[in-house]
Amino acid sequence: MITKPDKNVVRKKRHLRVRKNLFGTAERPRLNVYRSNKHIYAQLIDDINNTTIVSASTVDKDFNLDSTGNIEAAQKVGELIAARAKEKGHKSVVFDRGGYLYHGRVKALADAAREAGLEF
Repeated sequence: MITKPDKNVVRKKRHLRVRKNLFGTAERPRLNVYRSNKHIYAQLIDDINNTTIVSASTVDKDFNLDSTGNIEAAQKVGELIAARAKEKGHKSVVFDRGGYLYHGRVKALADAAREAGLEF
């Protein structure tokens, strides 16, 4: 009997392929996206120093939507990450979709971050 590989295993392999070419620096950090069924997370990462500069997610205290696993919540997280990045002085980032397809919640987060002032 042939079994299909786990979706997350396939996503992680795709993420490794994407990450070969993406690298965040202190001047232009990497905007990483992780999504689960209930939540979505975003963080700006400096790969040279291995540090997270800022992060935003649907589990934050200042996140005030009732529903956390939908496009509206992803847009709110995109706005939050862009606002926090601008506070720290970061305007330009490298977008890392985390191996997820660029549609739905990932696209909504990216579009909201662009509208809020991040360049990528």
